[in-house]
This record gives sequence, C-alpha cells and structure tokens, in this order.
Amino acid sequence: MPSLSLRIERIDPLTPQIRRLILVADAGHTLPGFTPGAHIEVLIPGSKPMWRAYSLVSLPEHPHYEIAVQLEDQSSGGSRWMHEVQVGQQLRVRAPNNHFPLVANASDYLLIAGGIGITPMLGMARSLAASQQPFTLHYAGRNPDRMAYLEEVQALGTARCWISGGDPARRLPLDSLLDSPVSGRQLYVCGPKSLISNVLQTARALGWDDSQLHSELFIGSLGTETEGGFEVELRSSGITLQVTAGKSVLDAMIEADLDPMFDCRRGDCGVCVAQVLEGAADHRDSCLSERERADGSFCTCVSRASSARLVLDL
Repeated sequence: MPSLSLRIERIDPLTPQIRRLILVADAGHTLPGFTPGAHIEVLIPGSKPMWRAYSLVSLPEHPHYEIAVQLEDQSSGGSRWMHEVQVGQQLRVRAPNNHFPLVANASDYLLIAGGIGITPMLGMARSLAASQQPFTLHYAGRNPDRMAYLEEVQALGTARCWISGGDPARRLPLDSLLDSPVSGRQLYVCGPKSLISNVLQTARALGWDDSQLHSELFIGSLGTETEGGFEVELRSSGITLQVTAGKSVLDAMIEADLDPMFDCRRGDCGVCVAQVLEGAADHRDSCLSERERADGSFCTCVSRASSARLVLDL
C-alpha cells in the first residue's frame, strides 16, 4: 500500500498520557478521503520499522487528520516514539482504511467506548451529529483526568459518561443499556478486551443479533499475563517456529520470510485467520464469534497460545 508524507501541524495534550496530533498534507496536496471508523497507519522507524494504527477522530470533510495517541506502560516502542515527535515533523502514513464502518440506514446507533477506545467512537459521533442521524454515546472510564475528549463528549446532547472511580456500582450498567435490541439498531463498541467481551456477551444474552454487533479492539489494551513464548507448527508448510514473548504468530512467520495473508494486524478484519489443529488458543481478536473460536478459527496477528505448543493448518 503506498504511503503519504504528512506534516504534524499541531500537538495538544489531552491527558497526562494522551496527546492529540493534527496531520496535514504538503501545500497543493489533498488528503485521501475516509469514512467514520477508519484508521491510518503510521510508520515507526528503527532497526525493525513497524506500522501502528490510529483511529481518525476528525470529520471526513476536514482538511486534516486528527488522531490521539496514548502512551502505553508496556509500549513496544510505537506509542513512546509518537510521544516524542514534534510539530513540523514529517510522518510516513498509510492512507485511511476502514474495518469498522458504520452500517448505512440504521434506525439509530448505540456507541460504547472505554478508555482510548473513544477515538473511533467520537469520530462516528461527530459524523452522525453532523448528518443529524440518531445516536447515543456512552463513554466509560475510571479517572476523569485520564479520559481524552471528556468535555466534548459531555457536551453532546445524546451522550453519557460513566466514571467509576474504581467503584463497580458506578460502571456501565450494561443490562439496562442493552435491553432494547430493536430491529434496525446498530451497536458499536471499542475499548479494552474485557469491555468488548462484556458488551458482546450481554448483548447476545439479551437477544441482539450478531448482524447488529460491531466491535474494534484497542490493541494497546491487550493483557500481558500470558505473554510467554510458545512453539507453533505450521502443519501444511512443514515448518515449526518459536513465538517469543511480545511477538505474534504473524510476526514469527514474517521474520521467517514466509508470506502470510494479513491486513489490519489488530484482530479486526479476519484476513489472517487460520485453523487450530492441536493446542489451546488464547483468543485476543474482536472479529471472530464464539462459535468460530470453538470451531478452531484463530487470528494469527493478535491471538496467542495458552499451551506450550500450537499446531495450525498453514
């Protein structure tokens, strides 16, 4: 995919850990268009360059791209580097791509965001408000000082913020929020894996159809409790690889000069899905249903093994 050279026009601190970047094209150049829910990928230079995806918060008609970057405690280098860039610096950026689009002609939209997952949700809310389409946005966080865009969300007439302060009784009341799975309503959720799992499980239990459910996992929220290395056998290829801590199966295949299929690298799109033949999977995607996981589907870009060895049909 061809990349763009974009200049950082402005940087704003939104919280102690989150900064907003406004990116513009050089004079005489027009930014590629996008739809709400889209993201761009920024090239992080280094001995092993890597691409990191960031949701677009700006409206499609704006002459700039707006992203927000959270500094991660367990950063692999991407968020740390993005917190060191300066105004005027040029970034290599892949044009917008969208694995999390709004379904057209819905009767209304229910948007749920947790933490930095507010970025695609706010982009959707801005677009829906501008086009006067009905929506409700619920934004959950623990500490208001760490919730980016909090004042803007609070100013929306159809939004509510849930700030728990660590009190379970003040968290999102999912049972009441999701008790009306009416035909034509579309549910979107983005945030930590635990939030997405709770929202989707609750919605399905209350009668929502899978066609109404849409999620995007914030990759920085993935847990690290099972980050140990493991062995993966690619049965069809006759190759066995070691997947070290902090690496994915997809990373191991790329480093072995294989040519695996992939796109988003966030567990959103399903392009990299393989079949588990042996071993136990630790699923970390947001695109597979529980039935697909039970049938052995596995996203190589984010999911790992909870056993010492995994065999895939690759």
